[in-house]
Amino acid sequence: MIRVLFVCLGNICRSTMAEGIFQRLVLEAGLAASIETDSAGTGAWHIGSPPHPRTAALLNSKGITGYQHRARQIQRDDFRIFDYILTMDDENLADVRLLGGFGKAKVAPLMEYAPQLGVYEVPDPYHTNRYEEVYALVSVACAELLVAIREENASLLAVTTKTAERS
Repeated sequence: MIRVLFVCLGNICRSTMAEGIFQRLVLEAGLAASIETDSAGTGAWHIGSPPHPRTAALLNSKGITGYQHRARQIQRDDFRIFDYILTMDDENLADVRLLGGFGKAKVAPLMEYAPQLGVYEVPDPYHTNRYEEVYALVSVACAELLVAIREENASLLAVTTKTAERS
């Protein structure tokens, strides 16, 4: 199982949007038995809250229905549990690195997977209402992330996909 964690500040806007988009891409690729997703925030303000209403509405309008999540804060154990930890901006990246943790997780900015866009941070829509822009950016980056994960883990995904097909 490959585990992917998306991280933003409060875990109700950007990281939940990325998780919802990525879950759909994984499902459409037939890899739901091989790739698991989650999201978290670096701050504790929204722990236990559902995605922001604008995030939830936008996901629904794009056909990503039934997405369920309650905000949580990133923990040191996440570095051991997850293979990929993707941050939304430089502040999130610095906070994640400061938290440290020992484990296998590859920590990187999500937008690193979409350099063709020329955008290095996902803007926080919480105060700016840039939800559509965030959706567009995150959609491209998540699609490219899935391509990278498939390339980096080709042998593992081939084995787990064949096992799932036999079940």
